[in-house]
Amino acid sequence: MQNKGAIKIIVIIFSLVCLYQLSFTYFSKKVERDANEYAVNSYAKNLAKTLSNGDGLREQEIFDSISHERELNYLDSISEKTVYNFLWIRPFTFKECKAREIGMGLDLKGGMNVKMEVSTVDVVRNLATNPNDPAFLKLVEQATELQKVNGKNFYTSFEEVVKETEKTSKVNLSAFFRVKLKESGITTNSTNSDVLSAIKKECTDAFDRTYQVLTKRIDKFGVSEMTIQKLDASERILIELPGVSDPQRVSRLLEGTAQLEFWLAGDAGKVFQSLGAADEFLSNLGEEVDETLVEDSLNNNVEKPIAKKDTLLGNKRPLLDLFTRLNRGDLAPTVVGTATSNSQKEINRQLERAAKVLPSDVKFLWSAQPISKTNEYELYVIQYTNKAKNALLDGDVIDDARQDFDQQGRPVVSMSMKAEAARKWGKITGSNIGSSIAIVLDDVVYSAPRVNGEISGGRSEISGSFSIEEAKDLANILKSGKLTAPAKVVQESIVGPSLGEESIRAGFISFILSLVIVFAYMLFLYSYGGIAACVALIVNLFFLFGVLASIGVVLTLSGIAGIVLILAMAVDANVIINERIKEELRLGKNINNAIADGYKASYSAIIDGNVTTLITGIILAYFGAGSVMGFAITLSIGILTSLFTSIFISRLTMEWMLSVKALKNKLTFSNKLMANFLVDPKYKFIESAKKQLIIFAAIAVILVGFIAVKGLDYGIDFTGGRTYVVRFDQDVNVSEIRASLEEEFGSAPEVKTFGPNYQVQITTDYKVNEDNEEVKREVLEKIFNGTKGFYEDKNIDMEKYQSTLKSPLGIISSEIVGPTIADDTKTSAIIAIIFSLIAMFIYIAIRFSKWQYSLGAIAAL
Repeated sequence: MQNKGAIKIIVIIFSLVCLYQLSFTYFSKKVERDANEYAVNSYAKNLAKTLSNGDGLREQEIFDSISHERELNYLDSISEKTVYNFLWIRPFTFKECKAREIGMGLDLKGGMNVKMEVSTVDVVRNLATNPNDPAFLKLVEQATELQKVNGKNFYTSFEEVVKETEKTSKVNLSAFFRVKLKESGITTNSTNSDVLSAIKKECTDAFDRTYQVLTKRIDKFGVSEMTIQKLDASERILIELPGVSDPQRVSRLLEGTAQLEFWLAGDAGKVFQSLGAADEFLSNLGEEVDETLVEDSLNNNVEKPIAKKDTLLGNKRPLLDLFTRLNRGDLAPTVVGTATSNSQKEINRQLERAAKVLPSDVKFLWSAQPISKTNEYELYVIQYTNKAKNALLDGDVIDDARQDFDQQGRPVVSMSMKAEAARKWGKITGSNIGSSIAIVLDDVVYSAPRVNGEISGGRSEISGSFSIEEAKDLANILKSGKLTAPAKVVQESIVGPSLGEESIRAGFISFILSLVIVFAYMLFLYSYGGIAACVALIVNLFFLFGVLASIGVVLTLSGIAGIVLILAMAVDANVIINERIKEELRLGKNINNAIADGYKASYSAIIDGNVTTLITGIILAYFGAGSVMGFAITLSIGILTSLFTSIFISRLTMEWMLSVKALKNKLTFSNKLMANFLVDPKYKFIESAKKQLIIFAAIAVILVGFIAVKGLDYGIDFTGGRTYVVRFDQDVNVSEIRASLEEEFGSAPEVKTFGPNYQVQITTDYKVNEDNEEVKREVLEKIFNGTKGFYEDKNIDMEKYQSTLKSPLGIISSEIVGPTIADDTKTSAIIAIIFSLIAMFIYIAIRFSKWQYSLGAIAAL
C-alpha cells in the first residue's frame, strides 16, 4: 500500500478533529443530565406531594410542572458558566457547548415547525397610487400566475412580467408609483428600471421588517434553542420552536399585527424608593410556590388560582439583587438598571408579585437589544398619561421612516407622520420637552429619544449614537407599525414530545439492528475478511457524526434514514473489494498479492457508484427542503466518509492483520458453506433476453394501466392539506373512525393506522385553500367530534385533545401544507429528477466515452 504513512497521519488528524467536535455534545448532554437529576430530586417530589393533598393524578401533574420549571431554571443559571475546559487552554460555557453539539430536529425532540410567507404582493399594491387601475391589476395578476410556475419571489416575477410586456406594448411604471415613491426619487421622467429598483428596495425592507418583528416575538415565547431563518429566494421565513404546548396560540401570535406604540418614558429616580419598598415587601413575603404550577411553555407564566403556598425565607433584596447594575447616574434617566437575559424572567415575576406596593401609574419594559458588547438589557420605566393607560400614539400614524444623516454626517432616523397625527404629535412633544418618548414594538423598547423641542409638521429626526445599520433597523421598526407585508403560515408541522421520544427510540433501534445485521452478514459471508469491513463501518460512523457536529447539521428522522442507507452503501463497497480478493485468490495468488490486486480492481466500481449517488444527493440538497434536505445532506456527507473508510480504513485494517502472524494465518474470505456462493451461476441471462423482455414489457403494460386507471396517491406535500396523528387510550378500527369523520366533513378523509393500533393518521383537504384561525379551529373541532366517541375515557375535552404537551392522548402530531408550498414541492421534485438524470447521463458518457452507456443506464432507471 503506497503512502501508508501519510494516510495514517490523515486518519489520526481527522479522528482528533472529530473527537474534538463530538466532545461538545458529550459535555452539553452531561449538563442536561445533571439538570434532569436536579429537576426530579426529592425536594420536587415532596413539594408536589404536599401541594396535591393526596390526589395522585394531581400530584403527577404538579410534579411534571415543577420539574420542568426547575430544569429550565437550572439550565438558564448555568448557560454562561464554564462546563468544559479544553486541555485547560480554552474554556467553553454551556451555551457555547450547546451551539456546537449535534442538534436534534423537531421530529425527534418534539416541537413546532412553521414556514411563513411574507406577502410582498401587498407591498407592491400599497405602493401604487391607484391599486385598482386595470393596467396595474393585469401586471399583478400575471406576476402572481408566473410566481406559481417559476417558484420565485413576487418581485422577481413582477419584474419579468414588466420586461416581457415591454416587448409588445408600452409600460409606464412611474405613472403607477411616482406619488408614493417620491421619497425614493421617482418622478414622471423615471425609467421602468429606476421604478423597479425602488420597488425592490421597498420589498426587501418590508421582508426585513417582518423578519425583525417575528424574531422579537419568538424571543418572548421563552423557548430554548429556537430557530428563525430567512428563505430570501421564496420570501418565506422558517421558524422552529421546540417544546411548544399550545400551537394554536403560537400561530395567532406569529400572524398577529405588529403593535408599534409611542409611550412617555418615566423618571427612574422617582420609582427607586418604591423598588426598595418592593424589596422589603418581597423579603417579608418570602418565596411562594402555588398549589397549581401548570406551566405555559410559551411565555413561562405560572397559574396562581389558589392561595395556598409553601413559604421559604427570602433574601434581603430579592428584586434589586437580580440586576447586574442599578442606575447610579451612568445610565439614561429613564432606565432602572440592567440585567442579563437569564434574569429578566425572574425580575418580571418579582415585579408582578410586588405590584401592590409599586406605583400604579407606571409599568416596566425591557430594551429590545443588549447594551453594545454586553449581555445586559435595560429596564425602562414607562409612564401612563391617561386613566385608560393607553399609549400616546399607535404605530399606524407613521407615514414613512428612513435612515438619514444629520449636518455633521452622523446617522439619524427621519420619521414623518400622517397629517392628523402630526398635529397630535406636535402637542405631545411640546408638552414633554426634556422628557423621553419610548418607541415600543410588541412590548419591547427599541429606542427612547429625548424631546428637544416641539415638533410641528409631523417630521421628526431621531438622533443618538447610532451606527448606520442600527439607524436602518430603527427605521424598519418604525415602518413595521403599518406592516405592508403581512406574514401568513403556509406550512405547519407539530410533533408532540411523546412522539418525538418514540421517533428517537425507533430510529435508534433501526440503526442498531441494521448495524448488527450488517456485521453478522459480513462475518458470515467473508469470515475473518469481514472484520476489516466492520472496522471500516465503525470508523465511518465516527467520522460521519464528527463532520455533522463540526458543520452544525441537525439530526432528523430522515437523517437517520440517510445514515442507515449509508451503512448499506459502505458495505456494498466492501462486498466489491472482498469479492475481487476472492477472485484473485482463485487465480492462485498469495494473500498479500490477492489483497493488493483486489483493491486495485475495485476502485473504479466503488468510485463510480458513489459519485453518481453523490451527484443525486447534492441535487436533492439544493432543490429539496425540510426533511428531504436533511436526508440529502446526511447522505452526501456519508458517501464521502464511507468512500474514505471503505478504501483506506479497511485496507489499513487488513495490512495490520497481515502484519500479525496469528491473524494472517486465519485471514480468509469465505467459509465452507459460502466458498462457492455465486461463483459459477448457471442461469444464462443473455440467451434468454428476448423472453425476459417480453415478460417485463407485459408487467410494464399492466403497471401503466394501473397508473392510468387508479392514478398516483399523492401525499399532502404535493396536494396540500392537513394531517393529524391522533392517539387513543385503546385499540381502534380505522374504518369506523373514517365513517364517523365522514359525517363531520361531508366526505371521507384518509384514515390509516400509524404505528400501534391505538394511533391513527388522519389526512384531509377540507378548506385547504383557506388559512386562518377560524378554519383551523373548525377542522380541529370536526376531528375531535368525530373521534372522541372512540376513547375509553369519555371525559377527554378539547383542551387536552389538542395539546401536545399536557396530555399524552389526542393530537400528538400535526402538519399543515398550504397550496403554494405544495406547488413549490411538485416543481422542485420535477426539476430535481430532471437535473439528476441529466447529470448522471453526462457523468457516465464522460466516464466511459460512450453516450450509449448513458442512454442504457437512464432507460433502466
